[in-house]
Amino acid sequence: MVDSQAPRKPPPADIEAWLSLFSGSEMPILRQTARRLDDARQHIDRVTGRDITDIVLQDPLLAIRVLAYIQAFGSKRLHSDITNIASAVMMLGVEPFFRKFENPQTIETMLAGKPQALLGVLQVILRTQRASRYAHDWAFARHDMNVEEVALAALLNDLAEVLLWCFAPEMAIDIRRRHQSGTLRSGSIQQEVLGFPLADLQLALCRSWHLPDLLTALMDSSSAHLPRVQNVRLAVNLARHSIDGWTDAAIPDDFAAIQSLLNISRETLLARLQLPAELVPRLVGQESEADEGRSRRP
Repeated sequence: MVDSQAPRKPPPADIEAWLSLFSGSEMPILRQTARRLDDARQHIDRVTGRDITDIVLQDPLLAIRVLAYIQAFGSKRLHSDITNIASAVMMLGVEPFFRKFENPQTIETMLAGKPQALLGVLQVILRTQRASRYAHDWAFARHDMNVEEVALAALLNDLAEVLLWCFAPEMAIDIRRRHQSGTLRSGSIQQEVLGFPLADLQLALCRSWHLPDLLTALMDSSSAHLPRVQNVRLAVNLARHSIDGWTDAAIPDDFAAIQSLLNISRETLLARLQLPAELVPRLVGQESEADEGRSRRP
């Protein structure tokens, strides 16, 4: 047991030190994920690769563990990258998967006694799950050749933030507090607290763990002109802006961009999002107001 009176270690000084910390530590997973894995293990003779994939794709930290492991495991025998969880599970096999990922540490255990940090990381993970669902739905609507790649990229888009909440909760809390009480953008606040924006750490993690180039590109805003990257970016943005409700001022712009990507109407988009019926008139009305405003401009 760790002595609660022991002095805290100073935070890593730079991105390389953060990478060393993360790479040398066991990634925790959600307690719910651990329970679902235990239940599946009890019926291993009936469990399929699809069943395992569905469990993994609800948990960004288990997803990254599987993806990073398969890249190292299969790097000498593969002619191409594995860019989705289903292929990774198929390559590993059901029984080897359970042997590799048995007795995992959970986020709830790791952050025991830190309820504010636990709530913070669960909120971020809920946001990534929502972004992944959106990205999957829109990629399917666009007839994307590999829908799961797009959904996985959205799930992992905020991986660096999830890890910060797990391994440096005080810094994550400080960043959130500054963001809520000030006017600076998130990247600027992260620069002040960490010395770099989390987006830089995110891409460094992708390189360090040899994640497929395609997944890295899908999460990289410098490739924003590509439709698949737009799919991921818009899913992440809408999940972030809507996680506390549908009143954020950025949501109408999100809707307009998604409608353009999918070539659908506002009504069709709202139906796809399965929003409560009482919200629909107001959200449709926002589009009419925006069109009227544009028509009045000289």
